[in-house]
Amino acid sequence: MTLAEPSGNISKGKTQPTQDALLAQLAEDENVEDVERSEPLQDAHNAPPSEDAPPVKKTKPKPKPKTVAPNIDLKEVAPAPTPEPPKNPASGDSSGDEVQVVDKTPEGDVPAAEAPVPQASQSEAKEPLPANNLVLLDSEVLPGTSTRLAWSSNIQIAGLSQPTPVLVVNGVNAGPTLCLTGTIHGDELNGIEIIRQTMYDLDPEKLSGSVVGIPIVNLPGFQQGSRYLPDRRDLNRHFPGSPNGSLADRIAHSLFENIIRHCDMLVDIHTGSLKRTNLPQLRADMNNPTVAEFTRGFDRMAVVHSTGSSGMLRTAAVNAGIRAVTLEAGESHRIQEHQIDAGVNSLTSLMEKQGMISRMFVWGDPQPVYYNSAWVRANHGGILFSEVKLGAKVSKGQILGYIADPITNAQYPIHSTNDGRIIGMAVDQVVMAGFAAYHIGTEAKVPGE
Repeated sequence: MTLAEPSGNISKGKTQPTQDALLAQLAEDENVEDVERSEPLQDAHNAPPSEDAPPVKKTKPKPKPKTVAPNIDLKEVAPAPTPEPPKNPASGDSSGDEVQVVDKTPEGDVPAAEAPVPQASQSEAKEPLPANNLVLLDSEVLPGTSTRLAWSSNIQIAGLSQPTPVLVVNGVNAGPTLCLTGTIHGDELNGIEIIRQTMYDLDPEKLSGSVVGIPIVNLPGFQQGSRYLPDRRDLNRHFPGSPNGSLADRIAHSLFENIIRHCDMLVDIHTGSLKRTNLPQLRADMNNPTVAEFTRGFDRMAVVHSTGSSGMLRTAAVNAGIRAVTLEAGESHRIQEHQIDAGVNSLTSLMEKQGMISRMFVWGDPQPVYYNSAWVRANHGGILFSEVKLGAKVSKGQILGYIADPITNAQYPIHSTNDGRIIGMAVDQVVMAGFAAYHIGTEAKVPGE
């Protein structure tokens, strides 16, 4: 088997990596890279002015909806979505690939084309504005309704095409559009249940704005229990994608253009990679003032500063002017109730903070923001035995675990490099030298506070 570089091409003249390096490479992902390759947090006094924030996204022409989406109770069992018929490229009909919020004006704003109206009284100003219809994936979702739709990137064999379910709740009142994505890596299961519980608990009659949930983005990977796409690429390295690129590029382009680009907020839900687990946390570019403010809406959720890697969905969304964070919770291939509860709680608090829902929500003690974080790597190969647990507070020099050589019986301790807290770690397993074993977060203050 030939190992391809991240770009999918093999550079001539380069030697093949050793087996140890290959194993280490396959184990790494954005859980490690987005921290180690992140740009340092800027000093609050040297932070760029607010006008340097990403530009506001442009609005696409309004597509013509074909059908009115049925109003259904998401809690009820429903039949699976049917495959979409293949589109004829010669017809030029691309309306089914468009997503648009129709005439959606932020609350309190006056459209430029309308004449100014008299100032409303204080009691009238508090009245919520009625929502508009939400046009999504060839369907028109009416205010105060919820429905199931289907998204397809139209890149599969037509006879085997299987659409991806999309849950939509359009509130009765106007407000922002929140998008929730899960299972961009097909082996990350906690996000599926976090989105299901969050979406099914929403009452459109009591919601301001709309929520779009895609529990399983990488459906082929999910069906195979694999992190990757059928072309062996990591989908979370190809956003915003390209209509003429690789399979991963085309799927990323379809998702981003048809859904993501038209949202106001995005929470992309992940877990640790294979045999790694993460304390519930947000990954966010805290150098971006808009994103930093956005993170304050998540209750009891630690924040790890990370500018994000090129090709990540979060990075592409922020570059498009969308407030976006990655929510990490738990480990892959597992359903973990505690991690799921933390995720659902944080999303509920976010919607309450954004004025989308009104509930008797009791906020917990604020979690520290771990601006400074680093992975501690193993210096020897062998079997890892941890002495600490996820979430434990540790001190510099403390022994976190041991690497045991099963042949020589030698034991090599792994020491903490800083005072802090274990916010991510590898589960006990066979590791090679250089394996990222413990992620330590160092508490820091939020700039400007």
